[in-house]
Amino acid sequence: MAESLNEIRDRIASTRKTGQITKAMQMVSASKLTKSQAHSKQFQTYANKVRGLVTHIVAGQLTKGHSAEELKQLNPMLVNRPVKRTAYIVITADGGLVGNYNSSILKQMMTMIQEDHDSSDEYVMITIGGTGADFFKARNIDIAYELRNLSDQPSFDEVRKIVNLTTSMYQNEVFDELYICYNHHVNSLTSQFRVEKMLPISDLDPSEATEYEQEYIFEPSEEQILDQLLPQYAESLIYGAIVDAKTAEHAAGMTAMQTASDNADNIISDLSTSYNRARQGAITQEITEIVGGAAALE
Repeated sequence: MAESLNEIRDRIASTRKTGQITKAMQMVSASKLTKSQAHSKQFQTYANKVRGLVTHIVAGQLTKGHSAEELKQLNPMLVNRPVKRTAYIVITADGGLVGNYNSSILKQMMTMIQEDHDSSDEYVMITIGGTGADFFKARNIDIAYELRNLSDQPSFDEVRKIVNLTTSMYQNEVFDELYICYNHHVNSLTSQFRVEKMLPISDLDPSEATEYEQEYIFEPSEEQILDQLLPQYAESLIYGAIVDAKTAEHAAGMTAMQTASDNADNIISDLSTSYNRARQGAITQEITEIVGGAAALE
């Protein structure tokens, strides 16, 4: 019985140490989440401004007599060309300890690929995060580029290469459309899998320009400025999705560590009950032996 008590005591001590670690990791993830949410909010202000300016220029071109189709011919990033190959930017974490964050993305990606494509030649992956890269490599899926070990609050300089490479590959017709796939942060407990079309830029609604009262003076011309702004707009969409995905990752890590901490507390409670019962049984056994020994002496 003494050996059993020692085993239970060791398990309680071990579980308590694990719980302390997961609680510390939960606090770290919570801190990262707060910073990431603030970063995402600040970037959204910039992204909205770029979108407003691009939409304003598009609307201005339409009022000059260009039809929507003619406008698309002014810049290749606005052109819906025949789709021979599709590219997917897939954002995952570099490691585990984030609950089902990675598995939910990869599972839905495989389902989507199987439903939308008949051949592996029809698509290519661009991965952000080691988990996704290793997953697709293990299944011999073509990866055009991979980016690992992003910081917790990624700067644009960190992702500049993959963003510039992606827009350049599209303009060079390496692929004909680009989607970005990631978990969108809803709140600290919820995220949603999103597939957003990045290229070609086809979601601009000229009617939105009526919301902007500013009048701009363009130098040298609207067309040339549009040539500069459209790649920046596409880059802002991609970077915004990366920041959003990182926020969802931190939220998933915080939730996973909170769950682990709660489980550790439950295990300790159960083990403490078992320990007290075993200890009570040992004491009862000792009293019984003492009473029996005393009776034998009478």
